[in-house]
Amino acid sequence: MNKHHEPTGHTEDHQVTLRGPAELADALPYMLGYHPTDSVVMVALHGSRGRFGGRVRLGIPHSPNEWPPVARQLAQCLIEGGGRRGKRPDGIVLFLCQDPADGESPRRVMERLRPFAQRLRAACGALDVPVYEALCISGGRFWSYCCPDERCCPAEGNALAVSGTSVMAAAAAYAGVQVRGSLRDMEARFEPLTSQAAGDQRKALDRVAAAVVPRILDREGRRRVAEETIALAHALMARFAGAPSGPDRLAADRADDLLITHDEAAAVILGLQDRQTRDRGAEWMEGPEAETALRLWRALSRRCVGPYAEHAAAPLTLAGWVSWSVGDEPAARVALGLALSRDPEYVFARLLHQACNDGLDPELLRDSLRAEREGRRTQEAGPGRGEQGGVRVPGATAGRRGGTRARRRPAAAGRAPRPARTRPAGTRGNGRRRGARSGQEERRSGRR
Repeated sequence: MNKHHEPTGHTEDHQVTLRGPAELADALPYMLGYHPTDSVVMVALHGSRGRFGGRVRLGIPHSPNEWPPVARQLAQCLIEGGGRRGKRPDGIVLFLCQDPADGESPRRVMERLRPFAQRLRAACGALDVPVYEALCISGGRFWSYCCPDERCCPAEGNALAVSGTSVMAAAAAYAGVQVRGSLRDMEARFEPLTSQAAGDQRKALDRVAAAVVPRILDREGRRRVAEETIALAHALMARFAGAPSGPDRLAADRADDLLITHDEAAAVILGLQDRQTRDRGAEWMEGPEAETALRLWRALSRRCVGPYAEHAAAPLTLAGWVSWSVGDEPAARVALGLALSRDPEYVFARLLHQACNDGLDPELLRDSLRAEREGRRTQEAGPGRGEQGGVRVPGATAGRRGGTRARRRPAAAGRAPRPARTRPAGTRGNGRRRGARSGQEERRSGRR
C-alpha cells in the first residue's frame, strides 16, 4: 500500500493509524460494526493522512454483467454524492468480502472477483479519485489487488489477524466498540416467517386487507384506521414491555413472535402503509419507548410474508430509524438496507440510509418529530397536518416474479418520483436490491 496514504481510523475520540493491507483488512469489521458477508465496501479517505469518511456497502451481484453499471453507481454515490455535500474524497479503500462456495478455494474467489475490483477502480479513476488499496477477504485470508510485491502480498494470500490481537481491536475495546457477528446474523432477525406460520400470516394479511382497504379509501375511514393502528401498536409495545427479552437474540425474537397474533400483526402492517401513520410510529424513538418499539418493528418485519414482502419496507425503516436514533448505527444500516431491498424506491429509507452513512446527527429529525407530536397534542380537532399520505393497497395487479405488485394511489406510501433512473447502492448476491444510497443531493432527513 502507498505509505503516503496511511488511513487514520477513528473509534470515538481515539485515532488509529493503519499501515498496510493487513491492518486495513482487520479494521473493516470495526468500521462497520459487523463482519460483512457477500459484500463490496468502499470507504472514502480525506486529507493527506487518509482520514476515514463516508462509506457504501453493497451485496456483490452474482452476474458479472451487472458489475460495470454497479461499479459506476457505487463510485458516483460515494464520490459525487460526497462532493455535493462538500466532502469529496481524496482517495478510496475498497474491500470485496465473500466466502468460498462449496468446492471453491479462497484464492479462486479472489481471482473470480478480480474483474469486479478492476471495474470499481476504473470507475473511481474516471471521477479523478484514486483507489489506494483494494482487498479481497475470503476464507480467513486476504489479498491485495494493488500491491504486486510477493514479499508482502504472496499469491496464496495472507491470514487475517487473530481476532482481538490487532491495534484496531485494542483501540476498539478501549473505546467500547463491539463487533456483533456477521451481517448474515444481523439480517436473520428480520427474515420473514417460514413454514406453517408463514401460511397462517398470509391468510391473516389477506383477510385483514379485505376489511381495511375499503375503509382507507375513504378520508374519514383512513383517519379511523390510522388511530386504530397507532392504538394497537402502542398496546403491543406495552405487551412487550411486560415481557423483557433475554440475552439470546434469536430466542428473544421467537418469544416476541408469540406475543402477537397474526391478525394483530396484519392490522398494524397494513396501517403502516399510510405515510402519516408510519411517521407517528416514528415518534417512538427515545427513552423506554425506543426499545419496545424496536422489538415491535422487528417482529412486524418478520410477518411480511409472500406477496406482502414489500410491506416490510415500513417496519424495517422504522427499525432502522429507532436504531439510528439511539446511537446503534450498524444496526440502523442493516435495517435500512433491508428496507431498500424490499422497496428500492422507499424515500424515507433512502434518506435515512444516506444520512446515517454520512454521519449526520439524528437530532434534527428527532426535533421535527417531537414538534409534530406536540402540535398534534395541542390541536383537539382539525385537519391532519402536512401532505396527505398515500396507502399501499395489496394486490390485484400482476407484479414481479415471486409475488404480486400492489396497486397504489398516485401518492404512494413513502414514495416520491426519482430524479433519475438510478439503482440504489445495494443488492443481494443474487442480483436483488440489498440497500440503497442515493446519489442525489442530500435533503434534510426530517423531510419525506
